[in-house]
Amino acid sequence: MASDDRYEPCNDPGVNRSFHLLCMFALVITVRAQTTFPTLTGETATGATITLPTSGKPWTVIGLAYGQKAGPLLEEWYEPAYLRFIAKHGLMAGSYEADVYFVPLYTGANKVAYEPSLDRFRKSADPEIVDHVLFVKADLDPLKERLGLQDKDVPYFFVLDKDGHIVHREQGAFTDDKLESIEEVLLD
Repeated sequence: MASDDRYEPCNDPGVNRSFHLLCMFALVITVRAQTTFPTLTGETATGATITLPTSGKPWTVIGLAYGQKAGPLLEEWYEPAYLRFIAKHGLMAGSYEADVYFVPLYTGANKVAYEPSLDRFRKSADPEIVDHVLFVKADLDPLKERLGLQDKDVPYFFVLDKDGHIVHREQGAFTDDKLESIEEVLLD
């Protein structure tokens, strides 16, 4: 920089307004990314009561489904997620600790299906997965708003840090790419 070149602040109101809007947008994104997962209490097929988020391990992975079509899609995640995150199959799987829960959520008129579904699950579930499936009855509207659950036909997956903040999210049918994306967060 030449000795007579000096820094002069930008006094253009349009540029300053754009900068301030950009800063506020970045702040909103940061706050949204740090949303705390709402408290959900449910029961496992063995009768244990569990409240999410848990605080036992550095990470918690929660798969959540509330629509009839989403239930089978959530079940497609059981085996691969169990093998990777709980049984620790995979190259880097031993490098992190995470609690993992699959949550069929019963809301509104669907709450009447809670007991029959839980009973059916008790009779047919793989014993290795039983303690990781949490049956929950809840009001949907606050969860939809807080978690952005817009499509009842797909499952949602959330990765929470030890303080219960949502640090990553996936949605939809199982794919290896989604599973690896979740694992990448756990490795950080």
